[in-house]
Amino acid sequence: MTTTEVGRSLPRLEARQKVTGHGNYTHNIKLPGMVHAKVFRSTVPHGRILSINTSDAKAHPGVTAIITGQDILKIIPEPYYGPAFHDQPILALGKVRYVGEPVAVVLAEDPRIAEEAAELIFADYEELPAVYDETEAMTSEAIVHEELKPAGTFPDLKHLIGRKNTNIALDFHLKRGDTDAAFASAAHVYEHSFQTQQTMHTPFEPLISLAEPGDERITIYSASQSPSFARSEVARLLGWSENRVQVKVGHLGGGFGAKLYVKLEALVAALAILCRRPVRLSLSMEEQFYTITKHASTFHIKSAVNKEGRITARKCEVIWNGGAYADIGPRVTQKSGFTATGPYDIEAADIDSYALYTNRPPAGALRGFGIPQLVWAYESHTDLIARDLGIDPVEFRRRNILRDGRPHVTGTIMKDAAIEGVLETLADRMNWDAPFDHGSGTMKRGRGISIGFKACVSPTTSVASVSVSADGSATLYLSTVDMGQGSDTAMSQIVAEVLGVETEDVRVVNPDTDITPYDMATLGSRSTFHMGNAVQKAAEHAREQLVEMAQKVGVPQTNSLNVPEIFRHAYGMQAGTVIGVGTYIPTYTSPDKDGLSDNVTPFWMIGGTGVEVEVDTETGRVTLLKMVNAADLGNPLNPRIVETQLSGAAIMQLGFTVSEEMILDGGQVTNASLADYKIPGIRDIPPHIENHIVEAYTHDGPFGAKGVGESATFGVSPAVAEAIHDACGVRLTKLPMTAEVLYQALHGEQE
Repeated sequence: MTTTEVGRSLPRLEARQKVTGHGNYTHNIKLPGMVHAKVFRSTVPHGRILSINTSDAKAHPGVTAIITGQDILKIIPEPYYGPAFHDQPILALGKVRYVGEPVAVVLAEDPRIAEEAAELIFADYEELPAVYDETEAMTSEAIVHEELKPAGTFPDLKHLIGRKNTNIALDFHLKRGDTDAAFASAAHVYEHSFQTQQTMHTPFEPLISLAEPGDERITIYSASQSPSFARSEVARLLGWSENRVQVKVGHLGGGFGAKLYVKLEALVAALAILCRRPVRLSLSMEEQFYTITKHASTFHIKSAVNKEGRITARKCEVIWNGGAYADIGPRVTQKSGFTATGPYDIEAADIDSYALYTNRPPAGALRGFGIPQLVWAYESHTDLIARDLGIDPVEFRRRNILRDGRPHVTGTIMKDAAIEGVLETLADRMNWDAPFDHGSGTMKRGRGISIGFKACVSPTTSVASVSVSADGSATLYLSTVDMGQGSDTAMSQIVAEVLGVETEDVRVVNPDTDITPYDMATLGSRSTFHMGNAVQKAAEHAREQLVEMAQKVGVPQTNSLNVPEIFRHAYGMQAGTVIGVGTYIPTYTSPDKDGLSDNVTPFWMIGGTGVEVEVDTETGRVTLLKMVNAADLGNPLNPRIVETQLSGAAIMQLGFTVSEEMILDGGQVTNASLADYKIPGIRDIPPHIENHIVEAYTHDGPFGAKGVGESATFGVSPAVAEAIHDACGVRLTKLPMTAEVLYQALHGEQE
C-alpha cells in the first residue's frame, strides 16, 4: 500500500482547542453540589499514629466533613492499593512512612476553608527509626513495611512474593556465561560507582481527580495516564464490578509517568461515597513532591576488557530507592535492570538489581523508566575505559556495539534495533573526526557522545475500535491518553491510511471506560507500537467489512473505497454503521531462573545524544553550546511530532543532569516549589539543537513504527559528563552536575 497519511507532518489535531483555551482538561470540570478536598499530611518520616485531633478543624465554619483512615475502613475493609504490591493505604492507617503522607482530609464547599481547616488538624506520633539512603536500606534495622502483599495484577509481576521484615521489595538477578573466568583472563579490569538523585515530574497541570457518586455506581474524572487500570483498581477496592466504575479522562497538561496507576482516584471515590456528594481534589505544585517522584539510584559497575579493546564481561549492581511505597518500582527494577550492561555485545554478564523501600516520598515511573539512571552509569563507565585505553570513545563503542542478529545478554536476539545507525548519525552530525578547539585560558570547551537503549514493557494489552459512518467519516475509540505527545494525531493517521480518508476526517473519542476499550496504560513509549497495532487491526477489520459490503451490493471496487456509495446501496439512504475492533498483545517469554529469556521485549528503543559545552573553570559554570539527538523509532508516523518529542525529552533530561534535585532534611523536602526546584529555563537550552530520525523500520510495528517519547532522555547525562571531562579533566559521578559541584571538584572543598 502506498502511504499518503502515514508520514505526514500535519499539526496535532487538538492544537487549536488548546491554544484557544477550549481544551478538555479535568481542571475545568465543575459538578453541582461539589465539595473540595484538602489533605492533612504527616510531619514525621516514620512513626506510629497515636492520635489525630480534628476537633478544631470540625469547628471551623464551613467545613462539610473530615475523613481519616478509620472512616475509610467503614466502606473499604482492605484500603490498600498499588500496581506491584497492595502496600499503600488510601489514608494512613496505623503508621506513617514518609513526610507528606496523607493522614486526613477536610471537605468544604470553599477550597480556602478546607485548606484553613486542614491546618488546624494535629496528629501525635510515636516516632520510629527512618532510613533514606537506598544502600543503607539493604541492611537497615529501620523496616518500612513489616509485610509485603503482592498485587498479582500484571503478568510480568506475577513472580513477586510476600516478604516480612525487609526493605527489599524485589531483587532481580541475571547471569550469563562465566564472568569469573572472563575477569581472571582480562587484560584490563575497570570498576566505578555512580549515583543519581531523586527528582520530580513537575507536570504543569498538577494531579487532579473528581468523583461523582451515583445510583450504585461512581464516575471519576481524572488527569490519569491509565484510566483502565484506575477503573479496575477502584472497583477491586470497593468490591464492585468494573461496570459500576466509570473513569473519564480529557487532555493532560503533562504526565511523564506521574499520573499512572492510582494516585488520587481511590481517595476521591471513597470521599464521595462517604459524603454522598461530588468531591474534587486538586493538588498544588508543592503536593506533587509528596506524591510521586523519580528513583534515586546507586550503580556499581565492573568490566573486563581484552587486549583488542573488547568488553568480555560485565558485572552490575543497581540499587533503586523506591521510597515509602513500591508503586511500579519492581517493574523498573527488573525491566530496566536487565539492560544494565548497555547496548554492547558482551558474552558474560552478572546483574543484580534491587528495589528498596525507604522513608522518602514514593518513586515510580518517570520518562525513561529507569533507563536514564542506567545509561548515566554505563556510558560514563564506557568513556572512562576508553580514556584509560587511549581509544577514541566513538571508536571504542564501534568495537563493542550490539548489532542486529546478535543476542542481548538476556538471550533475546536483537532485531530492528539501529544502535549502530544512531551512533554513526551522532558522530557524523557532531563532525567527530574533525579537529576540535578545546578553548584557552579559563574558558574550556569539550564534547561527548552517549547512546542507550530500552526494552519495551511486555506483555501488555491494547484494544481499539473504529466506527465508520455512512458519510465516510470515522471515529476512533481508544483509551490511550494524549498528554501532549500527539498520540491522537498519530493514531488518526493510521486509521486514515487504512481507510483511504484524510486524517482530519477521523475523530478521536477521549478515554472513557464506559465507551473506549481497554488499554493497559499510556506509558513507556508503548502506545505507538501496541495501540498503533490495535488501531491498525481495527481499521483493517472495518475496511474488510466495507469491502464485503461493496461486493454484496454491487458497488465497483477500486483502490479507494467510495464509502457513502456503499452505504447508500446497502441501506437505500445515508444510514448504517460499520465497526471494526482490534486487539494487540505481543508474545513474551518470562525470564528463567538465571534471568534469561529469548523473547524479553517486543521492540527496542534506541537513542543517543552528542553535546558540546563550555566550562568556566573559575566558577564551574557549564554552558551547553550544541546538542544533537538521534533515535531509531522505526518509520515515523508524523516526523514533526517525532522531532518535538526528541527535543522535549532531551531538555527534560538536561534538567535532571545539571540542576534538578529534591533536597531532604530529616525526610522533609525543603525545595518543594518551582521557586527552589530548578527546571530548565529558556536560558539553559542550547542555542543549537538538532533532532535526527535514523533510517529504520520495525517490521512488526504499525506501518513500521515504534515509540519515541523517551529515547532522547538516554544519552544526555553521560554525554554532558564526558564533555565536561573533555573540557577540564574532571569526571563527575553523581547527578546533578551543578556549577557548585564542579567548582568544588576543580578547586577542592572551600571552608
